[in-house]
Amino acid sequence: MPAGAFADGKVVDTAAVGVALRQVLARSEIQETRALVAVRDTLATSRILNLPATALDSNVDSVVAKEFPLDPDRIGVTWVEVARDDHGRAVYATAWDRTLVKTISDAVRAGGVEPTVIDLKSACLARVVTRPSCVLVDASSNPIEIVLIDDHAPQLWHEQALPAPLSDDLAGLLIEPLRAVLRHQKRRLGSRPGDLPVLISSDQPLSPVVMAGLAKELGRPVEALPSPPRVPDIRYATYLTCLGLLMRRN
Repeated sequence: MPAGAFADGKVVDTAAVGVALRQVLARSEIQETRALVAVRDTLATSRILNLPATALDSNVDSVVAKEFPLDPDRIGVTWVEVARDDHGRAVYATAWDRTLVKTISDAVRAGGVEPTVIDLKSACLARVVTRPSCVLVDASSNPIEIVLIDDHAPQLWHEQALPAPLSDDLAGLLIEPLRAVLRHQKRRLGSRPGDLPVLISSDQPLSPVVMAGLAKELGRPVEALPSPPRVPDIRYATYLTCLGLLMRRN
């Protein structure tokens, strides 16, 4: 995209982003008129809230309103139930900046397609990662994105800016942000078994020795996410995000 059109995960110039999108669509000969859009979690805040099984939807509305005491004219809020049994209801609540999301919608429309879904990257990834609980690291982006997933739901999103030029010591750069996320896991979710894995998607494959050292430092398994089969030159975290968007209908 043109310089200054996009910065820090936010659209700055809707017209310029729209032109770039039109060029991509023209080259790929895509005729579809609708778009599913994944955005960085910097644009929103999400929570998993656990309520009694007897809680009514009106009770959920009240709890969500207390969790996000924000200006309704500027911030949009919604929730969806993700689990329910005799022990309780689990809901996934999200609050987002209306202006920032509208800017994204306007840019997509300027590109010639209609945004029918705008979803958070963390939620998309949580739908498709095969482990029900894990720490997922997208080290192919800058800033690095770290998502704590528990019982198939995103619990925490964290980012860590990388130095430029990028150091060869990717494992060393990951230690402190991963420790911060794991401390949050213990504080908010309670103690978890030490085998909660850390899954890393990276353009720079980490050697088995480095992975083993990182696992020792963190006290839990560390694994590399494999490249997607038969889809060359596509970042795996991006590939998974696209799959997560498509799985919304399920």
